[in-house]
Amino acid sequence: MKIEPCIPHAPEGIFSSEEVSVPPVAGKSASRTQIRRVDGTRAVVQEDEVATEEPLEIRLTFGPPEARVTRSVSVTMRTPGADRELATGFLFGEGILKSPAQLELPTVRARSSAAANVVTLTLRDGSDVELARLERNFYMSSSCGVCGKSSLAALSMAREAFLDARHPIVSAETIHALPAALRAAQSVFASTGGLHAAGLFDADGTLLDIHEDVGRHNAVDKVVGAQFLAGRLPLRDHILLVSGRASFELVQKTLMAGIPVFAAVGAPSSLAIDVAQAYGLTLVGFVRDARFNIYSGEQRVVVQQGETQHVRETEQEEGPPAAAPAHAARP
Repeated sequence: MKIEPCIPHAPEGIFSSEEVSVPPVAGKSASRTQIRRVDGTRAVVQEDEVATEEPLEIRLTFGPPEARVTRSVSVTMRTPGADRELATGFLFGEGILKSPAQLELPTVRARSSAAANVVTLTLRDGSDVELARLERNFYMSSSCGVCGKSSLAALSMAREAFLDARHPIVSAETIHALPAALRAAQSVFASTGGLHAAGLFDADGTLLDIHEDVGRHNAVDKVVGAQFLAGRLPLRDHILLVSGRASFELVQKTLMAGIPVFAAVGAPSSLAIDVAQAYGLTLVGFVRDARFNIYSGEQRVVVQQGETQHVRETEQEEGPPAAAPAHAARP
């Protein structure tokens, strides 16, 4: 399978050796604006809440104490909140971060409104960083994120995350219930109607973590980043649900976190399906109205009663399956 890079173009001049300048922000997940609401032939002027979208510059400080270097790694459009988790999840997904032990405690706080749009992650002295990965600056829009050769290279790296071909076992009833549980926890969406969400669930459908953002990839980065900082990766017995479509970049982030089941309310792309099948990920799409489609890894989903018992009996006859690395098969 030939996978072509799909790297979005950054605005001319946005990256240089100098710091990126970003505009002041309020730092709120929702903003108020005046609108003219039209209902039939009637129009009323009123205030409305909209999802906030603002730039965030991600910086990385590294090197020995006598020669510390701070590099601008990425600028992303995001909804303010959980910025450290977003930055951590993104750098982990791109293969730059490998362990939370690499990071010092955050010391960056806004001295001005403009500084609220910058997050700096500092590596501890002695932590290695692959400079070649930092040579490529990333520009991410809230809609498409970053994809292409670097994401594929990160996915192909030798990780400690393994996808067990038969676990976890998830019932159809559990998958049916995921969207309602996610929507009930979307506090900002309830007031704006304009945010994506990513929710982390256990195999029984209990919601463990949720983040909202104008960008699907940002919401996932926030979830993965929070779990990375808590030292919980890989997430071998978990489900990730997103409120939109299933794109390649989201499948890549799911695999990097060692999550075996990825569900989406919307449709998957062809590349998302190809990568999910190649790496043994259970990919479920169109999860709504008590229906869903399974595009990959159907063996983890129990649709009818009695299937779980059959799987367990097969395991007893054949013995436990050998764990296979998520990167064992490459697209």
